[in-house]
Amino acid sequence: MTDSPDTSPNSAADAKPQRGIQSLDSTGELLAALVAAARPLTLRDLAAAAGMPPAKAFPHLVSLQKIGLLNRDAAGCFEAGPLALELGLIGLQRLSPTREAEPEVVELAASTGMSVAMAVLGPLGPTVVRLEESARPLHVSLRVGTVMSLVNTAIGRVFAAYVADDVRNGLLAQDHLRLAGADQADIFATAATTTAASAKKAAPAQGAKHYAQRLAQIRADGIDTALSRPVPGINTLAAPVLDHTGSICLVLALMGPTGSFDSEPTGNPARTLKAATLRLSRRFGWIEAAAAG
Repeated sequence: MTDSPDTSPNSAADAKPQRGIQSLDSTGELLAALVAAARPLTLRDLAAAAGMPPAKAFPHLVSLQKIGLLNRDAAGCFEAGPLALELGLIGLQRLSPTREAEPEVVELAASTGMSVAMAVLGPLGPTVVRLEESARPLHVSLRVGTVMSLVNTAIGRVFAAYVADDVRNGLLAQDHLRLAGADQADIFATAATTTAASAKKAAPAQGAKHYAQRLAQIRADGIDTALSRPVPGINTLAAPVLDHTGSICLVLALMGPTGSFDSEPTGNPARTLKAATLRLSRRFGWIEAAAAG
């Protein structure tokens, strides 16, 4: 008796590409164009973004309105409808940031030849939850469970740049308990050249300003660096992963010996890291255009 052919959807998909409905493909192009724009669009603009004439796009858009995937606002522009929002929320609820980031961590280590750390904001502060070591492991006091300083580590500063002010201030009060942590009295110490008498009076204010400027620069660049700090001879690049609200989910970091890689924020390793965190952020619903607006 011969086995009957496997007609399951998976086996068919493995054998050859499945044929879809061409009109639905066009509908999908309109939805993709609206997502890429990240704002309501007129019929003309949406059709142009999808590369089709308005007369062809309009019937698709009418059907999308009928089923709730699209709405039209008071100005007549097309935007996400209630069904689209419900589907998006279902997708977001199923995502686990650390699980989704796992393949990116492994790929980053393989493509860069560097060690990669993943950290989340735990009860005690920025905590390393995954460490993928390079072929030449770094002999540093970093392991799963290590809690990082918000002042003296790139991973910690990236978290500090994106959390709310009250959360940051609460965490800073306990920074001395973390890896390379700063004592409360030294958190805002400044490296400015001043006399001993004036330094004691001016350091807190100057240091607070310098720290705030550093965090603002991290938000502008989307990355931070730590050169031979807190571990001499080890450089770190760290970048955030954001969710659909713009809140920070986790931080990925590349680490390697000083001089063994380009540690500039605009270098190839930094671009590779930012590309990985951007892919994850988009997966978690973060949209650049919406954030910029």
